[in-house]
Amino acid sequence: MKKELSHIDESGNASMVDVSNKQVSVRTATATGKVLFPSTVFDQLAAQDFLNHKGSIIQTAVVAGIQAVKKTAELIPLCHQLNLSKVQIDIIPLANTLQISCMVKCNEKTGVEMEALTGVSVSALTIYDMCKALSHDIQISEIQLEQKTGGKYDFKR
Repeated sequence: MKKELSHIDESGNASMVDVSNKQVSVRTATATGKVLFPSTVFDQLAAQDFLNHKGSIIQTAVVAGIQAVKKTAELIPLCHQLNLSKVQIDIIPLANTLQISCMVKCNEKTGVEMEALTGVSVSALTIYDMCKALSHDIQISEIQLEQKTGGKYDFKR
């Protein structure tokens, strides 16, 4: 099976994929990413239960990520608008790291991979924004799709 770019037409122009003939099915996607901190910054945040003068770093990032998932089609030009069934963002402290996971689910004609990746990305950016006063040596890394179900094929990393 030859794979081709789906968002480029025969003339090489950007094109939104026509999903009108596809079947509605349950679609899920999970993406992950990490925010890495200098150890002294992470220790300070952990000692404060990840709270700062702006509020709960983790809960603010969760809400920001959920909002971003719902706006993915506005941010990424060729994404379809989707009616989402579920968005779950989990942020877990590990050694000098906040590990982010975003699971998105819908009953639609196209998948939610971009929504899951957007949720992780904006959650990570929100964490950076809330913590940058402590250090600019914070890294956002390893944002990737972990799995997707529904559609032509499933994927699991």
